[in-house]
Amino acid sequence: MNGIKVLGIALIIAGALGLGYGSFSYTKDTQALKVGPIELNVKEKETVNIPVWAGIAAIVAGGLLLVAGSKKG
Repeated sequence: MNGIKVLGIALIIAGALGLGYGSFSYTKDTQALKVGPIELNVKEKETVNIPVWAGIAAIVAGGLLLVAGSKKG
């Protein structure tokens, strides 16, 4: 299996996951205040929304790479 096919499969999987989940969250640690030995840390929850068009575009691009990879190999 060549690199183009692997990339195509990875794009299809990523696009399907993007369509299935729609967003993902992560926690970011931020140092809000530091006065001498005292520190105040804040944990912020960030959410990243994945647009539907991006998931569809990844699936289409992955399919095109699979087709192009099979014609060459």
